[in-house]
Amino acid sequence: MSEGAQFYYNLSTGSVEEGRQSPGSELMGPYPTRREAEQALQTAAARNEKWEEADEDWEDYGTPPATPDGAR
Repeated sequence: MSEGAQFYYNLSTGSVEEGRQSPGSELMGPYPTRREAEQALQTAAARNEKWEEADEDWEDYGTPPATPDGAR
């Protein structure tokens, strides 16, 4: 990450902090821009959804598809 300002989303207050002002357990980040920090929860939700889909794909890997009559 560059030497510029870093932004954090504070989970306790719902606000964005420039620089690390609160304990790390309350923060998401760092993010390079204030806008990215403001969208931290949406970004995390989207990533979690992708990971859950990948988990489902992994769990189904190697399982032969079911046939209409139920035989495999």
